Amino acid sequence: MNVYQKLNLAREKFHSAEIKKSGHNKFANYYYFELGDFVVPALKIFKEVGLTSVIRFETDIATMEIVNTEKPEDRIYITSPMSEASLKGCHPVQNLGAVETYVRRYLWVTALEIVEHDGLDSSAPIKTEDNNETKEAKKEKKIVAERYFEPDPKHELFVQSMIGWGDSCTSLPELQSLWKVNQPAIDELKSGNDEQYKLLQDHFGKLKIKLKGE
Repeated sequence: MNVYQKLNLAREKFHSAEIKKSGHNKFANYYYFELGDFVVPALKIFKEVGLTSVIRFETDIATMEIVNTEKPEDRIYITSPMSEASLKGCHPVQNLGAVETYVRRYLWVTALEIVEHDGLDSSAPIKTEDNNETKEAKKEKKIVAERYFEPDPKHELFVQSMIGWGDSCTSLPELQSLWKVNQPAIDELKSGNDEQYKLLQDHFGKLKIKLKGE
């Protein structure tokens, strides 16, 4: 089989496997894959079908190279633009690590054709033939506005970065300083994405208790 056939087989095996989605959007009530959910099963499947992958990060672009191990010159390239994180109180290399983790997840999502929740499916208004919204459509649109939204990817990146660098703190003052210098971004998160804010708040609460006891 060539590399395209092997990748299709890997995708088929992956989507036939019972892999639990640990990510949960409580507002729209859907589950999604986090990076840790699928990397190990995906690597196992790649090995079974005769594929391997290499991810490279450059200044503006990240590349996932999928190689046919039986014929190494037979390859597929998947690319993604790089993003950025700007956590105050963290070294540039720490922010870089957060970005690479985030982009790495999306390269795998693309490679395996993992279906993400589409907020547009639940928010498209219903139109009548004369292009006017019906009462039912307006009612549905109001529900969507109040309950359903597509989370800002920047929020998720910010929270994962904060969690990672919070875990690296070795003292309570250091943890408190990390929170304080990023307070404006945390306030923005609180008003714009309650689910991610609670996730961050709960994690830092646990870290605070842990560091107090040390």
